[in-house]
Amino acid sequence: MAMEIDEAVIRVDNHAEIDEVEPIEISDDEARRVRLYENFYQVNSIDPALYAAHDVKRGLRNADGTGVLAGMTNISNVHGYVMSDGEKMPAEGSLRLRGYDLYDLLGDLDPTRRFAFEEVAYLLLMGELPTQERLNRFVEVIDSQRELPDGFTASTLMVDTSPDLMNMMARSILRLYAADESAEDRSPEHEIHTALSLISRLPRIMVLAYYAKQAAFNHESMIMHRFVPGQSTAETILSMLRPDRSFAPEEARMLDIMLCLHAEHGGGNNSSFTTHVLSSADTDPYSTYAAAFGSLKGHRHGGANHQVRAMQAEIKENVKNWEDDDEVASYLAKIVNKQAYDGTGLVYGMGHAVYTLSDPRAVIGKRFAEQLAAGTEYEAELNLLKSIERLTPEVFAREKGSTKELCANVDMYSGFIYSMMGIPEDLFTPLFACARMAGWAAHRFEEIAAGKRIIRPAYKNTIRGTKPYVPIERR
Repeated sequence: MAMEIDEAVIRVDNHAEIDEVEPIEISDDEARRVRLYENFYQVNSIDPALYAAHDVKRGLRNADGTGVLAGMTNISNVHGYVMSDGEKMPAEGSLRLRGYDLYDLLGDLDPTRRFAFEEVAYLLLMGELPTQERLNRFVEVIDSQRELPDGFTASTLMVDTSPDLMNMMARSILRLYAADESAEDRSPEHEIHTALSLISRLPRIMVLAYYAKQAAFNHESMIMHRFVPGQSTAETILSMLRPDRSFAPEEARMLDIMLCLHAEHGGGNNSSFTTHVLSSADTDPYSTYAAAFGSLKGHRHGGANHQVRAMQAEIKENVKNWEDDDEVASYLAKIVNKQAYDGTGLVYGMGHAVYTLSDPRAVIGKRFAEQLAAGTEYEAELNLLKSIERLTPEVFAREKGSTKELCANVDMYSGFIYSMMGIPEDLFTPLFACARMAGWAAHRFEEIAAGKRIIRPAYKNTIRGTKPYVPIERR
């Protein structure tokens, strides 16, 4: 293995043979001896009718799809419908952070102020918009925390490298627990310090983890750029990710907007609720945030953006004329009727648990994507995505007789935006997590200060009575 070192980059040219990771195989003999493999679903299934019979809120959802009210929050409000005479009525979506509308925070930013993520993070953590002086101090603290413990990259990221970056990042958070002499301190001072250090360090860990994976699994170079003091979070990510460290100001601005859109989305989303659950148990912050990573990784949560891009790729390949509405709608009908893509009948990137008429994150993302794609090779693809957004509700109404309101969610355009900037798909969900760290921290703070009780919902047991115990020799 040859190593070339200069001031800007450590590049490990990995041309040596690397042992392939062999999947674990279950032998026929083991399968016979442990019959749970073949009876897995039989043993673990529950009659769906029992949920209705006992009025159990499956997935903590009411029958009309609204969420079960499980807590109070001052952090953000996700609004997508109104209730009128007991009926759920569609409404334009809005997202308010600490009472401030997302459109006001991001829609018409002063052109002299290039970056907003740090300001949004301050708002979420501190509960109010900062003055310029306070924002400057906040940015200085974020900037000062990017260093990692000595030997961290070699011992944590380059040893037992995982094929999934979200797992590597969760493991890294737990490793940072070991490096923190005050890891079990629950004081506000330590909680805020830990949150700021992770907001600062996770983007760097993400890029290093990406290149460690590239080296371990794809035989590519391990690039380890130093961070540049004074750069914003968005600039730091692009500077460390690009082999030549170059990026256009418009790209950094776009990435900054995406970080803002992903920073917070209410206490009821799965990963934020995970944060509340673990914090209510009075565990340490590192364990809490690592668990939130595990939640966000899920295909039904942050990992959904991979499904969106895969589906969009299939549509691009099979629709010859992207400007022909009839042809686009025809292929969407195949997807809806489970004749194309993954056979689920879902058009990924469309629909949301709360939003009905519009998702403000998708509206803002599309607006900035139009600016970045204008006059480039990506403009045609953006127009195709806009056609998918426009035609999908019509296709569902025609093919399924559905009257449900469907709007594009943030994932419809996020992956496309990242692709425009040359950001690898491996980083889509980790970028989401780096941004959401600010929201998770705000929810942990709120649970510590206001929750005061371990979250412990009840589960209805389906087995009536007590089964007679039979000694093992008589079974």
